[in-house]
Amino acid sequence: MIYQISWQTLPGLRGISCGEFRATPTTTPDYEGGVAVELAGETASDTLVEQLEDYFALRRFTNTADAFDMVKAFAIEHSLHL
Repeated sequence: MIYQISWQTLPGLRGISCGEFRATPTTTPDYEGGVAVELAGETASDTLVEQLEDYFALRRFTNTADAFDMVKAFAIEHSLHL
């Protein structure tokens, strides 16, 4: 099943943070403007969302492009192991 990964990007005094991750099942993934990964089901999507929240909780970025690229790389890499 394909899941679209989405999140909030928020500015802060120490840099841009990412949080409030969601994985939504989709039949029309947006690979250009977003992050879509193939997962086994709801349990795997919940696990990926937890991993994203844990990994990015304290991480800060200087710009939104870096944040997007890091989230995308993390989601794709970790979806392969679920």
